[in-house]
Amino acid sequence: MELKNPLYLLFFILIPLLLFWYELMGKKLEGTLRISSTSFISDRLQRSGNKKASLIRITNILVLSLIIIALSRPRLVDELQQKKVEVIDMLLVLDISSSMLASDFKPNRLAVMKNTAADFVDLRGEDRIGIIVFARESFIQCPLTIDKMVIKSLIKEITVATKEYDGTAIGMAIANGINRLRNSDVESKVIILLSDGSNNAGEIDPLTAAELATNFNIKIYTIGAGTNQSYSKIPGRGLIQNEIDEKTLQQIAKITGGKYFRATDESALKSIYTEIDLLERSEIEIKEYTKYKELYSWFLIPACFLSVFAEIFRRIIFKSKN
Repeated sequence: MELKNPLYLLFFILIPLLLFWYELMGKKLEGTLRISSTSFISDRLQRSGNKKASLIRITNILVLSLIIIALSRPRLVDELQQKKVEVIDMLLVLDISSSMLASDFKPNRLAVMKNTAADFVDLRGEDRIGIIVFARESFIQCPLTIDKMVIKSLIKEITVATKEYDGTAIGMAIANGINRLRNSDVESKVIILLSDGSNNAGEIDPLTAAELATNFNIKIYTIGAGTNQSYSKIPGRGLIQNEIDEKTLQQIAKITGGKYFRATDESALKSIYTEIDLLERSEIEIKEYTKYKELYSWFLIPACFLSVFAEIFRRIIFKSKN
């Protein structure tokens, strides 16, 4: 509760002065009646008169006090906030070809990719996030959802593709992501594509898929994962040549208004996800409203009733004396 006009409370200082004035003027206005004896005026009658006079005086002071409080405008303050969050629909499109088992990231590229992706999910507030995995073909690992526990649980279950599905179909993965996002009614739609190879499978060219993404206002961030060394060791397959098609990944990002990143180790990949998180922040609009409930009537109305009561009571006393 607050007082809109607290300075009116200074009028309480006048109450003792009014009491003094009331007492002083009351004595001056008193008449003098000479009688031979007061024996016929009982003590009970004198006490009754004093009580009635005191009651009127107290009532007047109370009325004045209530009026002063009413003038100070007491009111309840209720502050309201209206929060509007602009969410983002985001797809993590992750390469699961056998080359992701390369040990240039410790323990391997796949494990690091899963850990950093899970950490990124924790950063994303109220956004909807989905996961697509791809090798020679692409699959939906997790549909768009705000349930972070479900997303991270499904990230843990990601494994490399079996031999018959091995390969890297970047264009098909982007097309699958577009299909998942094209009917979304949110304004911001983002794909984060991570791959450690070049497009060597699928029927859709990656750049054609990128052009298609622009028709649906989908932005694509691309990440090339792998060290700068020429070869990487894969358990069960020996040495393989590192062949990240950086040029294609850069063009995909440029066409869609995104950005290309190169991750050469786990620390770099974490930094990339942190930068993307900063680039794609949800817009939050907060409007504050203040609602007031005036309470002066709680004091003014009783003051009116007490004032009427005091006047009626005073008239009754004088009438009874007359």
